[in-house]
Amino acid sequence: MKRILTYGTFDLLHWGHINLLRRARAQGDYLIVGASTDEFNTAKGARRSSYHQFEVRKTMLEAVRYVDLVIPEESWEQKVEDIRRFRVDTVVMGDNWQGSERFEHLRRFCDVVFLPRTPGFSTSQIRRDLLVDAVDRPAEVTVVDDSRMVSL
Repeated sequence: MKRILTYGTFDLLHWGHINLLRRARAQGDYLIVGASTDEFNTAKGARRSSYHQFEVRKTMLEAVRYVDLVIPEESWEQKVEDIRRFRVDTVVMGDNWQGSERFEHLRRFCDVVFLPRTPGFSTSQIRRDLLVDAVDRPAEVTVVDDSRMVSL
């Protein structure tokens, strides 16, 4: 059995994420996804917190048919241990990470494959588009039970 491992935040799950997961799974027989914890995202210096908390993102990823196992990504340093623990054959990442020592050093432990990103899809772009849409079309806003804001 060929085991594949990928990492990401996977916030605002979108077609680019699904496409990466589909293509990563096609590299082998079993796909493990390391989803960044909320604490790790903060430590990485994320400009903003994730829209969905870790447990919600984990549950969404578990619902994707290409994903066999979701594990918490808590640090940059855990990757070698994850490769050993789960007997990973290949780490797959988006090509925006190509050349980064965060992943290139993993070649000593397994194969590393960088897949092209899906053009036109990124969480940052979706956030910008939603902001522009909200500014262009202001709506009445109401607070609901879970403290999220919804437009009516």
